[in-house]
Amino acid sequence: MRIEYLYRYPVKGLTAEALELTEVEEGGAIPWDRAFALAHGDAGFDPASPVHLPKWNFMCLMKHAKAALLFSVFDPKAQRLTIRRPDGATIEANPLSVAGRAEIGAFLTDYLGEEARGTPQFHYVPGHVFGDQRKPVVSLNNIASLKDYESKVGARRHRRRFRANIWFSGAPAWEEREWIGRELQVGGAVLRIIKGTTRCPATEVNPVTGERDANPVAELRELYGHVELGVHAEVLQGGRFAMGDAIELL
Repeated sequence: MRIEYLYRYPVKGLTAEALELTEVEEGGAIPWDRAFALAHGDAGFDPASPVHLPKWNFMCLMKHAKAALLFSVFDPKAQRLTIRRPDGATIEANPLSVAGRAEIGAFLTDYLGEEARGTPQFHYVPGHVFGDQRKPVVSLNNIASLKDYESKVGARRHRRRFRANIWFSGAPAWEEREWIGRELQVGGAVLRIIKGTTRCPATEVNPVTGERDANPVAELRELYGHVELGVHAEVLQGGRFAMGDAIELL
């Protein structure tokens, strides 16, 4: 097996950023993955005492299909986050500063319009990951499983609907569902598969058009009797991995 695609998602719900390589630490996620998020005013998120909250407390594709039309890119070295709306309006600010986060939050709140609840706040808390799981994870999807699903449903389901960190080849379709509790050597890191990835209405959103034009949750349930595509893993041993690196079950 090998890594075919490698991604991070700096802002929860926004653009995937392709990586050539990355390095993870024990117990951590891919650096800058889900590092930023826009929390709704009624979320009750406290950056001074951050805890995991369900995704609907934040700007996310599950609730806000129009978020798919925002283009974003984060440059960690320059400490600049750029977000462009479909009408061309753009913001560039430092998301690591209080002033920069305030600017970004106002920009995104204006874009959400009536979908914004209360007074949303854009957050960055060092060490906190705004993922869907209670602890930092790395998500892996099997390309063969996606292709099997597409062949049975008779239509393309773009991999960006499923927002994985790693897409890998070389395993039979759906074999990854048997790996719960198993360890993987991924390049120079060791991961342990902890659970399957349960899919939600975020996958309904076409990443190109921003329209809800499919129902993968219902399709998966009808075709396979479950609603999982992909797996989540915790990092047992930190290390570096890159596109093309081998993945091996231990």
